[in-house]
Amino acid sequence: MMCCRMNIGSKSKKRVVLPSRPNPPSVDQILEDISGAAPCDPAFCILEQNGPDSPRTFSNSGVELRFQQCRRYLELNERLQAAQSQLLQQRDELQATGEQLEREMTEVKGRVL
Repeated sequence: MMCCRMNIGSKSKKRVVLPSRPNPPSVDQILEDISGAAPCDPAFCILEQNGPDSPRTFSNSGVELRFQQCRRYLELNERLQAAQSQLLQQRDELQATGEQLEREMTEVKGRVL
């Protein structure tokens, strides 16, 4: 009778330490980025393509254009934050499920041996 041992647990893997997050941009940096962006920049066009209440046309005013770009930036930022929260929740659920699976595997191995 041959017995094989498999190390399925993640305990043997080394965890990679990620660098810390950079600070969010300042208002001046955001305004500088927006002023340098073209009106057809994908960051500002995505909501126009997908969003039901996004404006379809801009006035000729540069101020109005900047306002709409800032508004779209803020809307995208909110969507990203919501997605981040959802991903963090899903990660926590996966970790809990993985821990439960490891406990159950240990219990099954204990019964078999």
